[in-house]
Amino acid sequence: RTIAQPLELVDKRGATTLAVSKADIRFRALSHHYGKDSGGLDQLDVTIQAGEKIGLVGRSGAGKTTLLKLLLRFYDIESGKIEINGQDISLATQESLRRHIGMVQQDSSLLHRSVRENIRYGKEDVMEAEVIAAAKQAQAHDFIMAIDGGYNASIGEKGVRLSGGQRQRVALARAIVANQPVCLMDEPLSNLDAKLRAEMREEIHRLQRNLNLTMIYVTHDQTEAMSMADQVVLLKDGRIVQVGAPA
Repeated sequence: RTIAQPLELVDKRGATTLAVSKADIRFRALSHHYGKDSGGLDQLDVTIQAGEKIGLVGRSGAGKTTLLKLLLRFYDIESGKIEINGQDISLATQESLRRHIGMVQQDSSLLHRSVRENIRYGKEDVMEAEVIAAAKQAQAHDFIMAIDGGYNASIGEKGVRLSGGQRQRVALARAIVANQPVCLMDEPLSNLDAKLRAEMREEIHRLQRNLNLTMIYVTHDQTEAMSMADQVVLLKDGRIVQVGAPA
């Protein structure tokens, strides 16, 4: 009864396949309060150009994670609209929407499988050379080869055999392999030490440029957002209080 609940969020009748030739994203008069009178997001208007990096900043409860969940369509929007490439995401199939969106979270979801299977998770037709290339881009290849078993090594439940930084780099390699045009980064560097944070910031910069990703980078750290983003959006109580280039 707990696990086998029916799906409440289903595709609309006649839902279309989302086609993404350029990943520009528009949030139009977006409001979502989880059925309550307050909380969530209130009348949000944001335009993200294809290939642009947005730094989304705000305290806990400001609405940052809610915005990502609505973009992934984990909930139906209460009012307003989200468009990708001019298409209303509520009218697209959920599978086709999420096929275009990669995500690296603060606590990455790794499985009790091999390193290789975790990197290629969700994209089984990936060649071995692509897995290795992605691991190298994410600065994960060296520590993977140092593990007994290398890419065949099981990382344990939730990646327990790896450190926090190693788990994040495997998750980043997974996002690189998926090669999706939209990338959501939710506090991706929070488990890393200062040196590795600096190195990974440079790596994310390079990946975003090389792959022309449209990126939403969520962080509590305004300084980090300003160093990472083309445009910074500051949220407070579900509303935009400042938006503009870092300068």
